[in-house]
Amino acid sequence: MICRAATAPPRKDRNLFLNLINRSTTLAHLLQAHAQIIHTALQDDIVLVTKLTSKLSDLGFISHASLLCSTFSKPDLFLYNVLIRGLARNNSAHHAISLYRRLIEDPGLKPDNFTYAFAISASSGFPSVKTGLLLHGHVIVNGYGSDLFVGSSIVDMYLKFSRVAYARQVFDKMPERDTVLWNTVISGLVKNGCFQEAVGLFRDMVVGGVRVDLTTLTAVLPAAAELQELSVGMMVQSLSIKVGFCWHEYMLTGLVSLYSKCGDMSTARLLFGQIRRRDLISYNAMISGFSCNHETESAVGVFNDLLVLGEKVSSSTVVGLIPVYSPFGHLDLTRCIHSFCFKCGMVSNASVSTALTTVYSRLNETDLARKLFNESAEKSLAAWNAMISGYAQSGDTEMAISLFREMQSSEILPNHVTITSILSACAQLGALSLGEWVHDLIRKENFESNIYVSTALLDMYAKCGSIGEARNFFDIMTEKNVVTWNAMISGYGLHGHGFEALELFNKMVDCGVPPDRISFLSVLYACSHAGLVREGEEVFRAMVHDHSFEPLAEHYACMVDLLGRAGKLDKALNFIETMPVEPGAPVWSTLLGACMIHKDTTLARLASDKLFELDQESVGYQVLLSNLYSAERNYPQAASVRRMVRKKNLVKTPGCTLIEVDKTPHVFTSGDRSHQHAAAIYEELENLMGKMGEAGFQTETITAFQDVEEEEKELMVRVHSEKLAISFGLITSEPGTEIRIIKNLRVCLDCHNFTKFVSKITERVIVVRDANRFHHFKDGLCSCGDYW
Repeated sequence: MICRAATAPPRKDRNLFLNLINRSTTLAHLLQAHAQIIHTALQDDIVLVTKLTSKLSDLGFISHASLLCSTFSKPDLFLYNVLIRGLARNNSAHHAISLYRRLIEDPGLKPDNFTYAFAISASSGFPSVKTGLLLHGHVIVNGYGSDLFVGSSIVDMYLKFSRVAYARQVFDKMPERDTVLWNTVISGLVKNGCFQEAVGLFRDMVVGGVRVDLTTLTAVLPAAAELQELSVGMMVQSLSIKVGFCWHEYMLTGLVSLYSKCGDMSTARLLFGQIRRRDLISYNAMISGFSCNHETESAVGVFNDLLVLGEKVSSSTVVGLIPVYSPFGHLDLTRCIHSFCFKCGMVSNASVSTALTTVYSRLNETDLARKLFNESAEKSLAAWNAMISGYAQSGDTEMAISLFREMQSSEILPNHVTITSILSACAQLGALSLGEWVHDLIRKENFESNIYVSTALLDMYAKCGSIGEARNFFDIMTEKNVVTWNAMISGYGLHGHGFEALELFNKMVDCGVPPDRISFLSVLYACSHAGLVREGEEVFRAMVHDHSFEPLAEHYACMVDLLGRAGKLDKALNFIETMPVEPGAPVWSTLLGACMIHKDTTLARLASDKLFELDQESVGYQVLLSNLYSAERNYPQAASVRRMVRKKNLVKTPGCTLIEVDKTPHVFTSGDRSHQHAAAIYEELENLMGKMGEAGFQTETITAFQDVEEEEKELMVRVHSEKLAISFGLITSEPGTEIRIIKNLRVCLDCHNFTKFVSKITERVIVVRDANRFHHFKDGLCSCGDYW
């Protein structure tokens, strides 16, 4: 700091006014003090003006503080710093940076470490990180890059913009690091969802002998809670006892959240009871704890207690009460909370609106969710994430992608939640070019180190047909969790690589990663689609006996599929009859599908009767049964089933196929002539059919043996959507290049044979993703071995 001017008023008068300003608590008090200062001709005393400016800023009267300083002809550096800090703290970022510019243009003054720290803090209020980056450059040029106070501000600024890698670089290069700086990084990592990294940094801090304080402990507890690492949380709790913070209200509240999120509600209740002065924050922690443990009634009970006590609830209270963790079955409660928020004027709060948007999205009430989102005056990153993930989870991938593009144009920077949601949408849609564009964005924003993003990226490549790229990415990942392993195993299953899936599953177990139910489901699926019956049975046995998992309906259905596809229909039926739980519709429909493959009408009738009892509204299995009758040439029975479908107004999903050409998606339906290149497409299809006929291809017209659209006559079969998409791909791509298409239903027998012939006569690799798996066609053969 610079020294004050030598000329000064009598110390007695100055001290009198300094004390008066210190004791002031309202704007009226400060204005009266200012009037007295002017009355005694001390309005040019820079010490008094600086103190008055500081007090006005601290009480939130920043416009008065700015006006006061504007009347001072020659402010010194101290006054500049006080006002820049005040403007930053009162959300006047533009005015703070304008004042900083005025300061650096003053030839008589030179910014110091306080100036840079306050200006960088102000830059966090801008919509983008550009101003902060510029100020960081000023700091380095002027020799303050190693200053601890400035470094803490820079780290905090980068973390607020989710530039975690930049923040870590600054932190790692600091020659000196105090508790405040460590706390800033740990807290910022938690806010950015980097929980594992935050816990790791906390361990480094403790091992390094850095002094921990209450802020440190309460900052790292949410990371342990989100990771559900109770052992880490208990270590923090033990440390709090050692350093004397264990009974502090903030610490106890943090521990309530920790034990709640780790599922130990009895300990959470006990800790809540030990809080002597329960404030709204501690009540909020308890309400949120009950909600995240699906104890909705208990959460509502604590909320009612709050209202009875006459406490004014906050937005955090309501967010904790909204059943985000267990929305299903609570639509009425959500609507009640929505009404309560509307009456209290809280519905416009960004966090409340986002939580309601999330619940409505998860309940598939996307119209209600979008209405809330559109009406939000302030669309936070969390709000965008809620709506994008809502669309992705409900299967409305095109809307998810469209909203993501809108977010990009709004200059809202995505975080790992946004990226994982949009990658999920790309995976569902099979949009590889869009997924690659998102991957470029991930590289640009340094998101690849985030395990959730990298796992979603791997999953996207696998589901978009690039299983080799997925495995390459899996191998270079430095951190893998069970979800990562599951994604890769599931990817192999989708592509029919059963042995690779089994090998990876065994490697996962050998590496000490405990498999979960999804792991077993993924490897069973892979065995089923590769015909690995013995291996699948061993996996199922290990799941029950070695890992003590109670099979879910999906596991049983997978085993029935495994046995049925392999032609072991009697064994599949015996498996169903000996199941310890009542078999549901998925199990019987799986058996019916196997009967279709092996044309066992007797067993098919048994399965269909069971399905009629369990699910009379599903059209899919009735189409299967109809196709089975058609395959037997029992046309009256087939017609009878279809008449019943029409009578009940059941609608089957129409078949469609997507192909990307030059990063542009083209969608075809059966018999589609709306495409601008329809004439060329049909001409190419006729040429193909002619060449294939010479090579021995015969159209399958009796039936499609899978759950596909009803196109039994030869003329209709010839114009299935995938045939049109493949023809379009052939006329718009270079010879020898790979063609990829995505079908929303299972590929039918005729189209499967067609694609095999096309791959042979055109010498092209054709990759088809249908509703069930991937098919890689090459030289007249399919990777599924005609087993799908």
